[in-house]
Amino acid sequence: MSQQEHRVERDSMGEVRVPANARYAAQTQRAVENFPISGLTMPRPFLRALGAIKRTAAAVNNDLGLLDKDVAEAIQAAASEVESGRHDHEFPIDVFQTGSGTSTNMNANEVIASLASEKLGRAVHPNDDVNMSQSSNDVIPTALHVSAYLVAAEDLLPALQHLHDTLEKKAGQVDHVVKTGRTHLMDAMPVRMSQELQAFAHQIRLGRERVRDSLKRLAELAQGGTAVGSGINAHADFADRFATRLGQDLDQPFCKSPNQFASLACQDSAVELSGQLRAIAVSMTKISNDLRWMNSGPQAGLAEIALPALQPGSSIMPGKVNPVIPEAVCMLAAQVIGNDATIAMGGQAGNFQLNVMLPVIAYNLLQSLQLLSNGARVLADKAIQGFTVNEERVSELVGKNPILVTALNRVIGYEKGAAVAKKAYAEGRAVKDVAAEMTDLKPQELDRLLDPRDLTEGGIRE
Repeated sequence: MSQQEHRVERDSMGEVRVPANARYAAQTQRAVENFPISGLTMPRPFLRALGAIKRTAAAVNNDLGLLDKDVAEAIQAAASEVESGRHDHEFPIDVFQTGSGTSTNMNANEVIASLASEKLGRAVHPNDDVNMSQSSNDVIPTALHVSAYLVAAEDLLPALQHLHDTLEKKAGQVDHVVKTGRTHLMDAMPVRMSQELQAFAHQIRLGRERVRDSLKRLAELAQGGTAVGSGINAHADFADRFATRLGQDLDQPFCKSPNQFASLACQDSAVELSGQLRAIAVSMTKISNDLRWMNSGPQAGLAEIALPALQPGSSIMPGKVNPVIPEAVCMLAAQVIGNDATIAMGGQAGNFQLNVMLPVIAYNLLQSLQLLSNGARVLADKAIQGFTVNEERVSELVGKNPILVTALNRVIGYEKGAAVAKKAYAEGRAVKDVAAEMTDLKPQELDRLLDPRDLTEGGIRE
């Protein structure tokens, strides 16, 4: 950088050249130079949480008589701007940095101190004022919990509810459709298409419940534990007041961790939530793959449904249309499962009083939450809501399904039933017609015993 492009800042290690118009200072610049690794920076939800933490801390420090009102108000105003996203470009530090996230905490302190100083008309110190009653070791775990909680509550849970409701609505629209069930990808007893979709909906409902349960632990905040969990340099009432005020401001049930040593030393709650996200990813993969199979064809596949045609499917085969939405969902689910492995490894990195993989845990957890939120809505709106059913083909396949003979087992026995099934399959005929030839059952009784819709209800009916 030339003389016109930079200014000189100082920290405890000496002088550093910083871009002239940057709001951040020496410690941020050192981190930028030390970690030119991925180009990935901390995501918007994390910066939102970081701004909220600094804003709340300043208010509580003022309430406790530790920070002058004018300084506190300047910090709150500056932190609110960070919270809202006005200064995201001032956070250039790579995700792959010091494991405690100290660089990102100091980045926030420096940016907020610069903005607050400008508002107040005199110097606000990044450590003594903005970081008062705090340490990177409790700020970053708190930002991780708060950001993940907010994305889960505001984005993921509503998106999963939308997917669930869309599946249930579609189930109601196709309840009259009886199709061939499949086990081992082989023909099995019939099911209603509504039953298939309601099974999907149940998976999503359980996933939503699992996330809601995990949020109880995620609401417990490390803030106030400061350096090692003991709360050194923080007022005895700081932690409780901080959690109460932040919860009120964000309208969420945040509370002080019952053991701040544990909240600094481990990230078990983040690992737990990630595990729930992994389960949802598995569910969404199952749903997407079933949709792909049902849509396969249009001639040589199952061709039970037609997903909405969204774009040309081939650069060489005209007229080809692919199931692009289920494919995209399968890919994002794979990413979530990979993220979960990273988060699990990160969770293992709690050595004594501190976990040292906090930034990468936060990055991956927030990415997983956002991927599943967006994926659930896309799957609902661009695949499930608009697919159509090829009812004629579905009905034909049900009628020729030799496994329908299972319903005759208790009347003609397994061995006779197997013979009927083999003959029906070999001749490509309906089970009902073959059974009429090979058994003493009357046509009316066969109609009753082999009614496909009745067979979807289960149980023996006399």
